[in-house]
Amino acid sequence: MEKQMHPYHMVNPSPWPLTGGMAAFAMTSGLIMWLHYNSYMLLIIGLLNMMMTVLQWWRDIVRESTFQGHHTKPVQKGLRYGMILFITSEVFFFAGFFWAFYHSSLAPTPELGGYWPPTGITPLNPFEVPLLNTAVLLASGITITWAHHSMMESNRNQTIQALFMTILLGLYFTVLQAMEYYETTFTIADSIYGSTFFVATGFHGLHVIIGSTFLIVCLMRQMKHHFTSAHHFGFEAAAWYWHFVDVVWLFLFISIYWWGS
Repeated sequence: MEKQMHPYHMVNPSPWPLTGGMAAFAMTSGLIMWLHYNSYMLLIIGLLNMMMTVLQWWRDIVRESTFQGHHTKPVQKGLRYGMILFITSEVFFFAGFFWAFYHSSLAPTPELGGYWPPTGITPLNPFEVPLLNTAVLLASGITITWAHHSMMESNRNQTIQALFMTILLGLYFTVLQAMEYYETTFTIADSIYGSTFFVATGFHGLHVIIGSTFLIVCLMRQMKHHFTSAHHFGFEAAAWYWHFVDVVWLFLFISIYWWGS
């Protein structure tokens, strides 16, 4: 083989984008089948294929960044830009939900009874479970920052402890939100209030689950000595994502739970 005379990573042909696209198509089609015909076989097939794709794709990226040494400084710079652009796209994703909420709440239509919350809707008390969830996520923001500083100081044990605590807090948040959904007196079909509430908070809950998965992978990699004080962008990207999730929740709590109720 000829010696590579540049620091960039030329990615090898991979089957995972194709299998991931097929799995995503199967999942969306399976979701439609489940909602309309109560048949969830295609959804399960799509989920299994997506899990297999994700595991093998992440495995390849971990190999590239550690054992093969492809993630040089210029490559890491490109990954940083990619993560920044991804989080920016997520900001606009949630901006649409806030737009829908404020558009409906600042000028309620006659169909809603002329006031907000709409007629027949009993909103959740923002100072019960939602306030607890806020405290949980703020605490997780502290522990993820602790983990980051410990990693930069090459303190492996504290990094593992802080990451583990962050994951526990993220899972605790998910359990609390599931309990909150179970206890609500309205559904996603109850006017624009139910739609905006469940779509906005539900997508945020999905992001918490994705972020928790991201952090679990980082914890496993940290235990396998994949990160160093100078080479840990995989963890740094997870930390950025988690802080983004925290900030979105603060806006959700203030807008939908407190002001909107």
